[in-house]
This record gives sequence, structure tokens and C-alpha cells, in this order.
Amino acid sequence: MRIRDWDANLKVRLAAEALVNITYWMFFPFLSIYFAEAFGKNKAGLLLVFSQIFSVLANLMGGYFADRFGRKRMMVLASIGQGLSYLCFAFASSPWLQSPWLGFVAFTVAGVFGSIYWPASQAMVADVVKEKDRSDVFAIFYTQINIAVVVGPILGSIFYVPYRFQLLLFAAIICILVGLILTKWTRETAPPQRMAALSSEGKWYYFLGNQMRDYTLIVKDKAFLLFIIAGVLAGQTFMQLDLLIPVYIKDFVKDQSLFTIRDWSFRIKGEQAFGIVLAENGFLVALLTVSVTKWMGKYYERNVFALSSVVYAISIVIFSQTHWIWGLILAMAVFTFAELMGAGLQQGFVSKLAPEHMRGQYFAAASLRFTISRTIAPLAIPMTVWVGYGWTFFILCLLALASAGLYWIMFYVFEKQRSRVTA
Repeated sequence: MRIRDWDANLKVRLAAEALVNITYWMFFPFLSIYFAEAFGKNKAGLLLVFSQIFSVLANLMGGYFADRFGRKRMMVLASIGQGLSYLCFAFASSPWLQSPWLGFVAFTVAGVFGSIYWPASQAMVADVVKEKDRSDVFAIFYTQINIAVVVGPILGSIFYVPYRFQLLLFAAIICILVGLILTKWTRETAPPQRMAALSSEGKWYYFLGNQMRDYTLIVKDKAFLLFIIAGVLAGQTFMQLDLLIPVYIKDFVKDQSLFTIRDWSFRIKGEQAFGIVLAENGFLVALLTVSVTKWMGKYYERNVFALSSVVYAISIVIFSQTHWIWGLILAMAVFTFAELMGAGLQQGFVSKLAPEHMRGQYFAAASLRFTISRTIAPLAIPMTVWVGYGWTFFILCLLALASAGLYWIMFYVFEKQRSRVTA
């Protein structure tokens, strides 16, 4: 499906969200460094865990709000809310005030609004795109995000340190502007009958209670429960991309040469080095996702999932053993390959696990792999104080290997369940 044939809502969103994503990735990867320096690694890690709890709760409710109040309304509210949060964050890092605590609260609130925006934006695609074309549309939005992951950190490595206040102020203006654009140039797509039905069901917490009961039924599926646990363990490695890895690079990568041509040398420091390896990750994801997914599709999922976790463990070992920029670039290439191995196949595997009448709920529950991982992963930052970087990386390596073992066991249980059903 060509972009020129898209619904106007999606064309507006593609352009507007590209601006938001590039701006976001200019400063977000460096925030773990900012909070670690402001609060110390112990407190920063615990605070980041705390902030993620609010985002998890907001994510649970985001789909309900999008159905009950409308996609457009929630996206506009979330965009403007994010903008005001970043405005507060900018003020907390301004020439007039330096308040990391106010900045942390603003960052947490911005994360909550982001969690509200996401389900509404996904639902809007499903509302206006035919099922046969949805994967193509989602792929283009996914590619746009990864282009932002390439461009944003490179720009951030140049502007973040000297111009943090101006960068956060710019992010605030962009988010508020996107909210106004969505107000003027998009229309509501939520089915009116669905909104009316939810309006008559009662309070929002009734919905949350019903949703939690559905999750209780789902986790009784042993293969699916093992799938989630294995995903959470593997997530403790790939979630470190925005948490432990930038702090590690900031602490250990000193002024060194990236390129030298005769008497000229391009030299980088920690923040710039992290911007380069993060941009490398986004570039490789945007370039290789389709080809690696097709390649991995030739093999049995059990072997792919388990090997992906093993490759994550190898990348963590490489990270822990080098302070050289080209060594870090190699580690990130291995890390990204592990990410790409299972990214495309795991969503397809969820559809195999799920009974047809509960497929939507299974996909929603499968996202717990990421929300739980994102909540726990910041503990790696204070672990560097408690046990040191060496042991922290070693523990992450063990968790990745444990994930590989659990994937192997999960497939054994899955095959046993499937043979029992077909018997």
C-alpha cells in the first residue's frame, strides 16, 4: 500500500510523529546519564523503576481510554500533555533553575502520556486500514521510528550537553504543535457503538478488574507463561540499551580518536560515543529487519529464540571487555543481530499459542514481556555500585543464557500441549 493512498489521518501522523521521534531521541538516550550524575547510580536506578510503574499502569488503561473517549481525543491530550511535561523539564534544567527532582517528575509524567498515546495511535491504524494492508503501514511507521533512532542520537551527541535546556524546550514546542496539528487535520475513527457500549459499562476500574481477570486465565497457559518469563529475562539485556550502556560508556570511554587521516583526527568523548553506537543500532534495524526476519524464518523458532538469547549474552560480554570505540561498535552490531533474530518471528509465534477467540488478549498480554522488563531493567544501574560493572554484566549474561534455556523448555511444553489437543 503506497503512502499516497493512505488515509489523511495517517499521512498527517507520519510527518508529525517523525518530528516528535527525532526530537525525542536527541535527548532520551542521555537521560540515564543525567539522572545517574544528579542522584547517584543507586537512587537513579530505583527512581527509574518507580517511574516505569506509572507507565505500565497507563499502558494497561490506554486501550480502554482510546475506545471509551476516542483515538483522536486521547492522542491530542497525550501530545499536549507530553509537551507541557517537557516544558516543565526544560524549566528544571534552565539558566534560572537546576532541579533534577522536578526534571524527574516531568520525565515520569511525559512517560505516562506517551503510554496513553501509543494504544490510541495503533488502534487508529486498525480503524482506517484494511487488514491485508496493516502490516505494510505498521512497517513504514516502524521504519520511521528507526530512522529517528539513527538521526536523533547523532544530533543529540552534538547538542545535548551544551544545549539541554534549548533541546527540551524545542521538544515541548514540537509536542504541543503536533497536538494542535492532530486537532485540526485529523478526524475521530473510533466506532461510535464501541464508545457508547463502554460508556454504559460503568467506571474505568471495572474494566481494569475484568482485564486483570483475563490475564489470570491467560497465564494458566504454561507454554505462554514460560514465553513471557523468558522474554522478561532476555529483556534485561536489550533494555540496557538506554540504561546501563550509556552510563557505562560515559564512565569508561575517554577522549579518543574515531578516525585519523594524516594530521587530522576526529575525536569523541563518552556521550558522543554512545550517540554513535545507538545510531548504529537504529541504522542496522532499519536496514536489515526484513532480510534477517526472512532468513530466520527458514529455521525452527525454538532454535532462533534460544540462539537470539545466546547472542545477546555474547554481546554483553563484548561490551564488558572493551572501552575502545570500535570494540563498542562491534558489540552493538552483535547486540543488534540478536535483536533482529527474534523480533519478527515472536509476534507470529504468539498467534500460534493463542486460541482464536482470545488472540487479541494474548497479544496484549505478550506485551508484558516489555513492560515488566522495562520496569525491572533500571536496577542494573545501582547494581554497578553494589557489585561493580564486571559482576553486573556477568549477571546480565547469565539472565540471557537462562532465557535461552527457558525458550527450549517452553517449546517442549508447547509441543506437548499441541499434541494433546490434536490427539
